[in-house]
Amino acid sequence: MSKFRSGFVAVIGRPNVGKSTLLNSLLGQKISIVSDKPQTTRNAIQCVLTRDDAQIVFLDTPGIHKPFHRLGEYMVKTAIESLEGVDAVLWLIEMGSWTKADEHILDIMRRLEQPILLVVNKSDLSDKRGQAEFLESVAEKADFAHILGVSALTGENLDTLVDLLIGFLPEGPKYYPNDWITGHPERFVFAEFIREQILHKTEEEIPHSIAVDIDEVSEDPERDLVSIRATIYVERDSQKGIIIGKNGRMLKAIGVGAREQIEQLLGVQVYLDLWVKVKKDWRNKPGALREFGYE
Repeated sequence: MSKFRSGFVAVIGRPNVGKSTLLNSLLGQKISIVSDKPQTTRNAIQCVLTRDDAQIVFLDTPGIHKPFHRLGEYMVKTAIESLEGVDAVLWLIEMGSWTKADEHILDIMRRLEQPILLVVNKSDLSDKRGQAEFLESVAEKADFAHILGVSALTGENLDTLVDLLIGFLPEGPKYYPNDWITGHPERFVFAEFIREQILHKTEEEIPHSIAVDIDEVSEDPERDLVSIRATIYVERDSQKGIIIGKNGRMLKAIGVGAREQIEQLLGVQVYLDLWVKVKKDWRNKPGALREFGYE
């Protein structure tokens, strides 16, 4: 009988390359928020995939990029620190696209002793010949443990990816119960779902100027209802107006979208009460970063 394998895998890549989409597809459940805007993930989000023969603890990291404020510095530091102590690294790049940011990450990868699995996402957007040529070109850049083309959108080669990752893990214990999907508290996930709706619905100037704080969560078992009160923080009064919208329409739309996501996660009815406040230049203030869990 084969022994149980378990371990930790860091998911690394430049911003907006599809790390969160890949993890959600692997887990079969939405844990990491997804947006077409870069630098969506701010923390190293721990996600757990359990099979009968193995358990993989993934660390979904912020995209590695050149930071322009203290929050950005924290995000890059988080991504690089997540490489310490893992059993393997899943480096995600995009099929047909090799950028300066990928070159920067390559310099970091060369310092690592752990096996690096280079995963090339969005294979569904390229024909077989184009895929083969690109995979051959990136294979020359470093001595990778393995290179695999996948599609997080269609599921192509995801089962193969899991089998490969398990092969890198040592024999070990089950770190989490079978039904655990994430090591993060529910409040963190609630805040992320609210932030995702803001990313989807607001203008370019807004997304990275917002933070979400869950003020209160209460349960009413008799009514099968969870009530959540949350505050959305922005840096300027003009941004507060955009978040609220004309006659409160934008805030209502954000609330409806986030509530639906939370209800799918919890399986019960949710009442979501959102407020908007201004905390000027919070991304450059250590006290505010700590308050929002970024330091």
